[in-house]
Amino acid sequence: QVQLVESGGGLVQAGGSLRLSCAASGRTFSNYAMGWFRQAPGKDREYVAAISRSGGSTYYADSVKGRFTISRDNAKSTVYLKMNSLKPEDTAVYYCAAASYTAQAMSNKRAVDYWGKGTLVTVSS
Repeated sequence: QVQLVESGGGLVQAGGSLRLSCAASGRTFSNYAMGWFRQAPGKDREYVAAISRSGGSTYYADSVKGRFTISRDNAKSTVYLKMNSLKPEDTAVYYCAAASYTAQAMSNKRAVDYWGKGTLVTVSS
């Protein structure tokens, strides 16, 4: 089992920035590709970004490309999501995810093995 705990969410004005963190425990962190998803009220959970086991490869949804950056620190068993130029449409609960498949495969929710409980990000206009 892998336990994932997100932090760093909150209220921010449009154009602002936030950094989310996800601390992992349980199995060997570097054995898993990691990712972030989000779910807005009344909408399905959607893919945001993913990072390979080594951190050498990153992938993004088109809606966040150029604004969000995913990174990881395997020594700290933590994955991050730096969010810049936030928009009201970025408002959602953000979930950390771990997958034993490739990071590229994580654009499909079915590739995810473990989920965190989420952290709320609210962007005001």
